[in-house]
Amino acid sequence: MSQRILVTGYGGFLGAAICRQLIQQGYRVRGLARGRYPELADAGVECIQGSIMDPRCVEESMQSVDAVIHTAAIAGVWGKRSDYESTNITATDLLLKSAQAHRIGAFVYTSSPSVSFDGSPQSRIDEQVPYPDRWLCDYPRTKAIAEGRVLAAYEPGKMATCALRPHLIWGVGDPHLIPRVIERCRQGRLRRVGTGRNLIDIVHVDHAAHAHVLALQKMLLGDPQAAGRAYFITDGQPIECWEWISTILQCAGLKPPSGSIPVFAAYGIGGFLETLYRWSGRADEPPMTRFVALQLGVDHYFDIQSAKERLGYVPWLDRQAKIEELRDWLMPQS
Repeated sequence: MSQRILVTGYGGFLGAAICRQLIQQGYRVRGLARGRYPELADAGVECIQGSIMDPRCVEESMQSVDAVIHTAAIAGVWGKRSDYESTNITATDLLLKSAQAHRIGAFVYTSSPSVSFDGSPQSRIDEQVPYPDRWLCDYPRTKAIAEGRVLAAYEPGKMATCALRPHLIWGVGDPHLIPRVIERCRQGRLRRVGTGRNLIDIVHVDHAAHAHVLALQKMLLGDPQAAGRAYFITDGQPIECWEWISTILQCAGLKPPSGSIPVFAAYGIGGFLETLYRWSGRADEPPMTRFVALQLGVDHYFDIQSAKERLGYVPWLDRQAKIEELRDWLMPQS
């Protein structure tokens, strides 16, 4: 009988892609999420509706499971600190504890490259770079804490763990990055930060999902060369930040704006707006934050050699072909 894999956040952009690839490879898939996803149920996913913060839901989900892929999280750069801590840290602790109690042998965690970001340029850095001493927002802070706990839970012969850090996931159906860029442009709120020539890494959703399946297989084998580690996951082709943003806009039939703002000015505006929004108690996200300013203005691209050597991850997709798919998807909406 094939192995059963629990995927948390299975209805998300990445989670759904992971489920589809697992099913294609013959695994039985159980999904845990707050929403309902009939299309994934039709594809063969055993769907459990509930919260990763609910011990009863977690307990039900862990029954007769061979491995866990934990993608569920609160992302974004603005929100209540307590929400980030409860969803990204406390829930991960609960899942780890339950997995250990059920003697589940493999646990793959979806982390983020931002766990290593302190605001300085990141030019082909690898996983040896430590967590920073300061954080620009709660998302990377809480993801780093959770990642550290997942890696610390690695017990050879009992439970193999690892963490993947996919960067700027994109592709047809993206409900996050691409719509956000397009909406900001349409609202007249998009500006180039700095020269726009800073290099960034991106990763197609199919590449990111494939990396998770490879990591799962290594963890199920208890591979000591692969377990207990974090891995950057990208397309392996850094691109200039403004070139990528312009490509997204052109796919949607939009003209990239010509306005620009220096990095230091965007950072200062972001800091001012963060203070103003907190002081006034506003819950909506400021139009600029320090984290966003620096993510738009400085290098952040990564060395994926470790993922290649230890997981067998090799990006294979033709980016231009996938961009054409993106154009076909976005144009009818423009």
